[in-house]
This record gives sequence, C-alpha cells and structure tokens, in this order.
Amino acid sequence: MAQNSKQRKIKDLIRLFSEQMENGAFHFFDIEEIESLFNYFTDRSYYSKALKVSEIGAELYPFSVDMILLKSQALINLERFNQALDILEKAIVIQPNDADLLIMKANILSLREEYMEAVVVLEQALVFSSNIDDIYFQIGLAYQNASDFNLAIKSYKQAIGENMQHDGALYELAYCLDITGALEDSLDYYKKFIDSDPYSHLGWYNLGIIYHKLGKNKEAVAAYQYAFLIKEDFSSAYFNMGNAYMSMDRYSQALDSYRQTVDLEGPSAETHFCMGEAYEKLGHLDLALKYYRKAYKLDNFYDEAAFGIGSCLHQHERWYEAIHFFNKAIKLNPDSERYWMTLADAEYKVGNLVSSLEAYQKAALLGPENIEVWLMWSFLYYEQGDYPKCLELIKDALEENPTEPSLYYRSVAYFIAAGKYKEGLAYLENGLILNFEKHQELFEFYPNLQNQKALLKIIDQYRPEN
Repeated sequence: MAQNSKQRKIKDLIRLFSEQMENGAFHFFDIEEIESLFNYFTDRSYYSKALKVSEIGAELYPFSVDMILLKSQALINLERFNQALDILEKAIVIQPNDADLLIMKANILSLREEYMEAVVVLEQALVFSSNIDDIYFQIGLAYQNASDFNLAIKSYKQAIGENMQHDGALYELAYCLDITGALEDSLDYYKKFIDSDPYSHLGWYNLGIIYHKLGKNKEAVAAYQYAFLIKEDFSSAYFNMGNAYMSMDRYSQALDSYRQTVDLEGPSAETHFCMGEAYEKLGHLDLALKYYRKAYKLDNFYDEAAFGIGSCLHQHERWYEAIHFFNKAIKLNPDSERYWMTLADAEYKVGNLVSSLEAYQKAALLGPENIEVWLMWSFLYYEQGDYPKCLELIKDALEENPTEPSLYYRSVAYFIAAGKYKEGLAYLENGLILNFEKHQELFEFYPNLQNQKALLKIIDQYRPEN
C-alpha cells in the first residue's frame, strides 16, 4: 500500500511539473517534492528535465544549499562543468564553510582532470566536514587519478584510520599497493588492522584480496572464510572465494562459492559468467553454454559472455553459430586479439579463407607478442602452398619476437618446404641455441624431417651433453 501511495504521489508531481513546463501554470513544490522529481528524472537519465526541476527549486529556494547542489549535479550530468562550477563559486562566497559545496566543487575539478586543485579544495573541506573518512577517501581518489599512488595510499590509510570499516578505502588501498608493487610489504598493515579489530569482516575480506593478488590463494580462501563467518550474508566474500578457487583449478568448489553468491544477492551477469567459465573448465560444455547465455541475457554489453557462448559453440563444432557470437563480442570489444584469433579459426573451419586471414591480421596487430597468432596465420598460407607469404609472415613475427624459438623452428619447416634447405638449417641453429628442447616442435609439425640425416646431425651437435 505504501509503495502504491508513493507511486501515485510521484505521478501527481510529474503531472504538475509537465503542466508548468507546457502551459506556464505555476505550482508550488516543497523541497522534498523537488528532490523526488529530480531523483526520478536523474535515475532515468532525463537530465534536461532534471535541470528544469533544479531551476524551479533554485527559484523557490534561492538560499538553499540543497537546491544549489541539485542544480550543480544536473549541470554535471549534462557535462556543463563550467556552469556548474560558476554556481558553486558564487554559493561558496556566501557560505565558505559549507563542506558539501566544497566537495561538489572538488568533484567538478576532478571531472575536468584538475586533480591537484581538487585536493586543495578537499583539504579545505576537511576543516568543516563531519565525514572526515570520506574526504580522505576522495583525496585518495584524486591522487590516484593523477597517478600519484604513494600519496593515494597515504590518504586511504588516513580514511581507514578514521573509519576502519570504510570499504572503498580498503579496496582502493589494495589496488594502489598492487600498482606500486608494495602488496607483500602491506600484509603486516592488514594483519595489524585485523589484530585491532578481529571481527571486521571487511578487514578479513581485504586481506583475502591481498593474498589473492599475491597468488597465495589458499590463504585468500581462509581469509574469505573468516569474513563470511563474521557476516554470513557477505556475498562478495563468497564471490571472491570462488575466484580464488578458480585460480587453484578447484572448479567444483568455485561453483559452490558462486552458487552461494547467487543465493545471497540474486542472479548477476558476472556471477553467471564465472559459473559458465567453471563449467567450461570442467568440460561440461552444455552447462557452460547455459550460464554464459544467462550472463549475456542479463547484460547484452558483456563481451566476455558473448565470447563464452561462441567458445562453447566452437567446441561443439557449431561454427556458424560460434561466428555469430564471436562477432558480437568483437563489436563490444574490438581490441581483444583473443576474440579475433578465435574468430579466424571458426571462419577457417567453414571455408571462409579471406575472412580468416583478415581476422588473423587484426589479431597480430593487436597482440604482436602472441606467438600462436603468427603460427596459425602463416600456416594458412603454408597450406595453400604460398611459401613466400608464410615466410614473410614468420619474418615479421621474428622482428616482433626475436628470441622466440618456436618461430625459428617453424621457419625451418617453411624454408625446407620452399626448397631453401640452406636457409632452413641456419634458422635451425638459431632455434637450437635459444631452446634445444623445443626442436621437437619441428618434428611435430613436419614429421618427415626426422629422416633428414644432415638436419639430425646439426641437432645432435647442440645437445646439452655434447
């Protein structure tokens, strides 16, 4: 009943607002009604209407800080930063001690990428605000955006010093420590934090994040377990524990953790995607496909989910369907060489040679260090008997990756197939110097070479025992 009453009230407010906009009819709105209308339009991204509402509020309540903040927020949403800043500057002259006005000004400066100026304003706000932890957190974000990670770390620690349960500061601190390579050194900090508050579920949770980033997944799982022992409905701990299990190749346990996450917070695209990934690792392709589809249905902009669907269809040899979803993934994220590379293989499988070659070319441009792309791309030309082209590609690959033995061994096969035996032996020696053991790749690709005595003699000379 209360919900229906609230819906009727907002409908009445929208009707009155529309009459005022269309017919010029005057209606009086109290501050709460202005805020309700503003939030309604903002939540639906009707930013121009939200601005109109804020302008009505500013006319009715010209000295209200809340109305000034609404109008500034409306202008920010429309990316009219200079106008928003002008309004705030005038209000700050009248009310220089208002922390909310200063914080909003700092937000605009950050949006304009004037991070150091934002820090100065936030430091002024510290004097007047009761939410000291949030101010330090925002100072940390400004430093982080300016790529000054050490000062960001200092600010986040100050935020945590004010509020040990500040989730944002704890999380961003872990990120900055990771960026600066100080994660290992920070373990003592987090352990001291937990010693001072052993029942902090966020403390254990963030310790788990640190362990996971350090690759200490067994310790990460233990930390996450403490977190949800303290707070049973802590879905993020279950989700992250699932990720730790995935890193340990314990896919069944990862699935259990993801199911717990869904039970607590309901279905989400990310959790269903992770479940799909776990099922795919276990070889249960039908279940993997089911959960990738669920993830994609929940979020049509989730490129990894679209790729996951394509990957399962590809493994089922349903090439045309796979191509459809690979193209969807690429449309959402055209900068993944993995997507282009897998699309290339599927196009090849259905006989679309030109499309396959184009996709491999795109993959190589995006990921020139990906050796597999060069090997597969050049192989298509090799298969067509176009030896000059496949040798040209391997040469390009070696320019990008001059110390990769696999490229030298593949070059040997291509040179010999092209009748350039002498050049092939020269490349063979380079490969043997770089990595003797990998010469088996040459025989796997071109088994008949095991009968070439001159070639075997050279290989024998480079054996470690010789």
